[in-house]
Amino acid sequence: MNLFGYREGTFWCESVPIPQIAEKVGTPFYLYSKNTLLRHYQRLDESLAGIDHIICYALKANPSLSVCKVLADAGSGAEIVSGGELYRALRVGVSPGKIVYNGNGKTAPEIRYALESGILMFNVDSESELHLLNQIANELGCTAHVGLRVNPDIDPRTHPYISTGLRENKFGIPIEEALEFYRKANAMPNVKVVGIHKHIGSQIVDLSPFVESLQRIMLLVKELSRIGVHLRCIDMGGGIGITYNEETPPSFEDYVSAIKPLIKDSGCMLIVEPGRVIVGNAGVLITRVVHVKASGNKNFVVVDAAMNDLIRPSIYGAYHNIVPVEQSANCRATIVADVVGGICESADFFARGREVPELKAGELVAIMSAGAYGAAMASNYNSRPLIAEVMVDGSQTMIIRRRQTYEEMVSLESF
Repeated sequence: MNLFGYREGTFWCESVPIPQIAEKVGTPFYLYSKNTLLRHYQRLDESLAGIDHIICYALKANPSLSVCKVLADAGSGAEIVSGGELYRALRVGVSPGKIVYNGNGKTAPEIRYALESGILMFNVDSESELHLLNQIANELGCTAHVGLRVNPDIDPRTHPYISTGLRENKFGIPIEEALEFYRKANAMPNVKVVGIHKHIGSQIVDLSPFVESLQRIMLLVKELSRIGVHLRCIDMGGGIGITYNEETPPSFEDYVSAIKPLIKDSGCMLIVEPGRVIVGNAGVLITRVVHVKASGNKNFVVVDAAMNDLIRPSIYGAYHNIVPVEQSANCRATIVADVVGGICESADFFARGREVPELKAGELVAIMSAGAYGAAMASNYNSRPLIAEVMVDGSQTMIIRRRQTYEEMVSLESF
């Protein structure tokens, strides 16, 4: 679901033609559809109707203040993994009571900041972290509300770099050790056990890993209840995939229908942590063709965006559909080409050996499904300034992050 499409041969975002935006802000730039963001959030929220729940948007997918503000205003909470993400969530008005803190490397200053902010829950990743939480909460004279991140050892059948719920992954407590871990947590004076958390990976397009992992978690929840540990929150994590190419991920309705029978009689509030599924197809990367080059038997389309702007193809081999912003009146010829950026790395590509429309220097193209883990993972590699981000709301266009200047790029450095 998104509000990008062609009108009379020109690609639009909501009610604005994309060439008009490119003329105003230059290229490359990220472009987001506000009403696509809202549509995705509201569809998930509606699907969860009848279940006591909180949607905690995963800031790691796209931490833009404007994106987070749109979702916060719609009622979303936040899933965070750093002090910086906590700052962003609070800055845009997310209620601290709707913030859950995940991650396996929380530092003492970050824990202190989150305790002082009064967040809903820390999802604890290790015994060391549990002791640190208890110590800092004691120093502050408060109680840390915790869930324990349990690793259910379920294969999410996704890219190994974004799989997090297998025994060999670095996250969480092995499920067979969880009962004893809960006993230890429950005995700590400045810790209150309130929940359980699991997250098995990202870009999951099959319902069965969600169901299998939740089944294991619910057996543990029942066992905990028998020993007197009564939980208030079951945190499902995130991970629902989106369509990049020909994937057919589950609908929100199918997802909820699959998990609802497992939790309906638990007496617990459900927490879900969507990221990519909210913002992924609400954003595109707009770039301009710089050169078209034939080298031996290969064709290269060189664009002004690069792997520092969108690194997913380089590190995951990820597929992003690439379309011309202006369609020709007559049917275009196609070529097989690599679509590449200008960085001095052979890994700097957006597509390899892809059949694409025959493009010319100066043309605009849209790299689709770039709203998640695009701008969030961008860098200044090759001393390239961070690019602009733009949001469209109906017929209104807002620059939500201006293009970084060279001076700003080096402003924290000295010599």
